[in-house]
Amino acid sequence: MKQPLAPNRLRWNPPGDLPSGADFVDGMVTMLANRDPSDLEGVAVHLYRAQRNMESRVFINADGELLIIPQEGPIELQTELGRIEAGPGDIALIPRGVRFRVRLLDGEARGYVAENHGLPFRLPDLGPIGANGLANPRDFEVPVASYEDRDEPTEVIQKYLGSLWTTTLDHSPLDVVGWHGNYVPCRYDLNRFNTIGTVSYDHPDPSIFTVLTSPSNVPGRANADFVIFPPRWMVAEDTFRPPWFHRNVMSEAMGLIYGEYDAKAEGFAPGGLSLHNLMSGHGPDVESWKKASEAELKPAKIESTLAFMVETCWPYRPTQFALDRAQPDYDEAWRASQRRSCGNDIGPDARSEARQLG
Repeated sequence: MKQPLAPNRLRWNPPGDLPSGADFVDGMVTMLANRDPSDLEGVAVHLYRAQRNMESRVFINADGELLIIPQEGPIELQTELGRIEAGPGDIALIPRGVRFRVRLLDGEARGYVAENHGLPFRLPDLGPIGANGLANPRDFEVPVASYEDRDEPTEVIQKYLGSLWTTTLDHSPLDVVGWHGNYVPCRYDLNRFNTIGTVSYDHPDPSIFTVLTSPSNVPGRANADFVIFPPRWMVAEDTFRPPWFHRNVMSEAMGLIYGEYDAKAEGFAPGGLSLHNLMSGHGPDVESWKKASEAELKPAKIESTLAFMVETCWPYRPTQFALDRAQPDYDEAWRASQRRSCGNDIGPDARSEARQLG
């Protein structure tokens, strides 16, 4: 029986005890997950640390597609359908059921992986934005043609219904010499994202930063959204520019690739993670709130930062590995918040920690 899941917010430093000397598969740990893979819905968030190549082994995920988000160190993905290089600032998408291995290009690599069990990631509908904007189809790149003709034992590791299985072939399965279709790995440079934002007033919803979405069966409520917060201009007037204090129906798992996120001060470092599950009140820490409240509202550019969220309509359940490493004092970020005379309360939900009754 699963233990009750507290609604409290959680945050993690970059774990210092990820597996050492491991390859991409052995160096991956699960932080957050929801739904059973057999439901064909839900998403999981993993961290990886790779210090050696996957030699004579390949990986295949039957449970879902993998969105690989490098945070440190470039990697090469050798797949059945060719090869892709990806580094910090890129994402790489491996479809469900495609075999691949990971080769390091610079000694060590770290990053995040979003495992999507639901409908495949696709570009969001642009609606009134029109034909162009956000992530454009023209910027997604397919693998460079490549194949292996190697008659030597190769281990195949398969993830199936949440478990890992292994078998050994007498040859490399990366031996496809040609393919046709659109079910293919791809790479996207996040610097190509065409950011849309307000040029008048009000802070827009984070959905305006959606790169890829996995829809659910309820319109307007995604199984998973991959959202980024890249360098951009802030020009809104009469507006508190960072995210305001809020609750919503989506669970937010946030990571940081580089730089600093404008709504978090200390405690949120590149390679770290935070979790605000659905209907858990949250917002900027006191220092970030005070800085934004007192700032002169003139055009300003947010630079040298790249954060992301993997949002989902399902509540995330942290693994025991994650719970054992959560920051013990995350709620202290809001402890000094005060009610203002103008009636602007900066988040009573965020100041308190929930405890189970009974």
